[in-house]
Amino acid sequence: MSDFTTLPDLALRSYRAGVVAASDESFEERENLINPWEPRFSAETFGPKGQEYDGWETRRRRSPGHDWAIIRLGMPGIIRGVVVDTAWFKGNYPPFASVEACRVSGYPSAAQLNSTADWVEIVPRTALGGDARHEIPVSDDRIFTHVRLNIHPDGGVARLRVHGEVVPDPDLLAGLTVDLAALENGARALSCSNLFYSAADNMLAPGLARNQAEGWETARRRDDGNDWALIRLAAQGTPELIELDTTNLMFNAPGEVRLLGIDHSGDEPLPPADSADWFELLPRTAVQPDTPHRFRVAAEAKRPATHARLDIYPDGGVARLRILGSLTQAGTDALTARWSGTPA
Repeated sequence: MSDFTTLPDLALRSYRAGVVAASDESFEERENLINPWEPRFSAETFGPKGQEYDGWETRRRRSPGHDWAIIRLGMPGIIRGVVVDTAWFKGNYPPFASVEACRVSGYPSAAQLNSTADWVEIVPRTALGGDARHEIPVSDDRIFTHVRLNIHPDGGVARLRVHGEVVPDPDLLAGLTVDLAALENGARALSCSNLFYSAADNMLAPGLARNQAEGWETARRRDDGNDWALIRLAAQGTPELIELDTTNLMFNAPGEVRLLGIDHSGDEPLPPADSADWFELLPRTAVQPDTPHRFRVAAEAKRPATHARLDIYPDGGVARLRILGSLTQAGTDALTARWSGTPA
């Protein structure tokens, strides 16, 4: 697996992405391209248009040109790689694909994107195989809001994954109470003690977890330790309210949790949890299964932080973690510099 695939999928439906237009979707709908689950297939499942596929499939092209689909990214950012997955398309996959991207403010229509957007090629025309995942790195440090998948000349693609680093618009965050730990605001789970069942980034995802798989869940511990996750916040901010949700975790929620904060803006590694640089945002506290919890941060703990550490005792799962607060001026300046592409 390529390293870029560990980054968030900016084009995921459950991360608020959408397929805004396609040249053709005669056999299978364009929206399937960004479904969050792995492509499915059931042999000899025939509808009025033939064998049914979990993907986007166009008709056999009898004229010059190629087919395309435009995806609005759910989270704008720097694209580090794409995955073009032709799972189950064996005799009807496109032999080549390319990807373009653009950055457009506001909410443009499909017609505006096709006619006035400044599209740049981020993946050149690339050969594809049938029933295969094609992981293609991208070398472009610009921020994009939309991508256009081009298939040459026609055929079926099960999924398009667009992995990258989220870069939020600071105008939508500055001066407001925001979720400093939200994936869509640029936060990330940098590391964790265990991700046997699911990744720690899941608990920072938008919306509510629909099931256990959409949160972070660790294996059962057989020692005296506890599990933990380190989170880089969207930018330096002052936490004021903690939301910890164990919804769907009926018999595998942690017994207790603790949340620490630290203001660490340098490039040096984060100090260990027992360092005096860390401070308690939430002391070790009992939590309940299948329950959303809300905790106000004590007045003495309302300090600027750039990172957080969630400890769960001894193990288990967390559906969602929210750290509500406001950006500091330094945090706002850092986000503004990144959004504008200028040095901080």
